[in-house]
Amino acid sequence: MAHDDDSKALDRAYQPSPGLGVAVSDPVQNPGLPPHRERMTDKDPKAEKRAVRTVYTLFYLSLAGSIWAVAAYMLFPIEDGSLVSIRYNNLFIGLGIALALLSLGIGAIHWSKALMSDKEFVEHRHPTRGKDSTREAAVQAFADANEESGFGRRTMIRNSLFAAVVASIIPGVALFRGLAPHSTPDDPTAGDPVVLLKHTMWAEGQRLVRDPDGTPIRAADVTLGSAFHVIPEDLAELSHHDGYLEEKAKAIVLMMRLRPEQLTEAEDRKDWSYDGIVAYSKVCTHVGCPVALYEQQTHHLLCPCHQSQFDVTDHAKVIFGPAARPLPQLPITVDDEGYLVARSDFTEPVGPSFWERH
Repeated sequence: MAHDDDSKALDRAYQPSPGLGVAVSDPVQNPGLPPHRERMTDKDPKAEKRAVRTVYTLFYLSLAGSIWAVAAYMLFPIEDGSLVSIRYNNLFIGLGIALALLSLGIGAIHWSKALMSDKEFVEHRHPTRGKDSTREAAVQAFADANEESGFGRRTMIRNSLFAAVVASIIPGVALFRGLAPHSTPDDPTAGDPVVLLKHTMWAEGQRLVRDPDGTPIRAADVTLGSAFHVIPEDLAELSHHDGYLEEKAKAIVLMMRLRPEQLTEAEDRKDWSYDGIVAYSKVCTHVGCPVALYEQQTHHLLCPCHQSQFDVTDHAKVIFGPAARPLPQLPITVDDEGYLVARSDFTEPVGPSFWERH
């Protein structure tokens, strides 16, 4: 009933509030629409055909630019690291992408300027929800626009546009794929992320040291409620040229101490902790962000990127957010001198869960 009342109200003339407006005796007169000027494509069928050819030629030129960008990525590799190779790679890939996007944009503008409907009209706005008849008219307007633009019947333009838009994405896909490691005959598993993330520098007897100074950590120095950012001892001696950042990105660990009775441990993991001290991978299992925030009272770890939360008292299982699985746990113990050491490497791949999908 209320809906019917609203519809009836819309039929009445809308009277806006004058607000602070002042009525004048000689208001500016509505000049109306200027005289309509026909385009050449409206008057000359040959000009219309030329415009159609121009538009789909530009779209196919965009398609060619996208293909060239991918070809240039392969023809001008940068694996040797030389400045000349990098310059050629950037130049020719950039030219291909520029041609693809520029031709696509110019073609779309020329289509709208030369071929789509060229009529002047005034569209009145309504202050509230339109009537059902108005909403149906809006749907009809889309159908009319399709007819007037020729999108449904100008198959050459439509198909070339689809091809150009789809192809414009391909160079980006190729460039991002190039960031991933590649397998070689000498190292056939180099491009397998599961293999790469399943093994880190952690090994039996590897001491846990503070990040970044490399100071070994005694179990007696880890107080209740404290949290340590930890790396393997051997990593502290690795140079940046030898892959320090790559190894650290996989092996970084966050270590906390709780009361032993607060931990819920599976039978096969009871020896993975030491006197309430537990260590978990710092790499979030969602997209690999650093899980660096520890809430002492709730014993929750928080990833600041997408707010995934993990319960340290229960195998770092996910209690909130988009992460798909718990953080991998690093089995630890102490050596003869009382320093914390790893019992082994992680027993599962670290990082985002999608790497585990074979």
